[in-house]
Amino acid sequence: MDFTIDSIGSLKICQPKEGYRFSVDAILLAKFVNLKKAKKILDIGAGTGIVGLILAKKYPTAEVKMIEIQTELAKLAEQNIRMNEIKNKIEVICIDAKAFNETGYDIIVSNPPFRKANSGKLSPWGEKALARHELSLTVKDIACIAQRTLRNRGRLYIVHLPERLTEIIKILGNHRLEVKRLRFVHSRKNTEAKMVLLEAVKEGKVSLKVERPLFIYEEDGAYTEEMEEIYKI
Repeated sequence: MDFTIDSIGSLKICQPKEGYRFSVDAILLAKFVNLKKAKKILDIGAGTGIVGLILAKKYPTAEVKMIEIQTELAKLAEQNIRMNEIKNKIEVICIDAKAFNETGYDIIVSNPPFRKANSGKLSPWGEKALARHELSLTVKDIACIAQRTLRNRGRLYIVHLPERLTEIIKILGNHRLEVKRLRFVHSRKNTEAKMVLLEAVKEGKVSLKVERPLFIYEEDGAYTEEMEEIYKI
């Protein structure tokens, strides 16, 4: 397998040249996390580790655990930790996230598969198929994991498709996770939202803040000023 080393701000990420590669939704998810302090962070479905690495830099004293079911991606995540000389107590665990039972987490993040198992065309690349379709991890699975592993008032952050938003809110609510903050992501100002960022609080009270939209591109195809800032990791 061939690999590339890509720079995102000050971070360097080794990832497969073909197959699974992180995209902008992972970076937006990491930047959406806004808890002031965190001692324990869990990244579910970490891939090559981009979200966990950004949060490790943001919370330099936090303990960070990354769960990745695919062995080759877990190895790359470990390599990326070493390559970026992350000083946090950080660990990659290669297991099915549904088997993880540690508790007391302040933050859980997940950039989950967007598509249901029986929808759309599956990628011929096994790693990409697992990352894009709910073959091994569903929204309900993430909700179950968060319910048992978050501390009370701990936060779950996910990025997903707007078309599944009502379904996601219902699932999270059934697992005592109250959606408190949303932000819709658009390619350009005249386009529909292509992604939504969600923050849910375990045992949170009912209240919802919808933040202003995030636009990725200007009309000429250049990144917006906000996106330029987001990439300065």
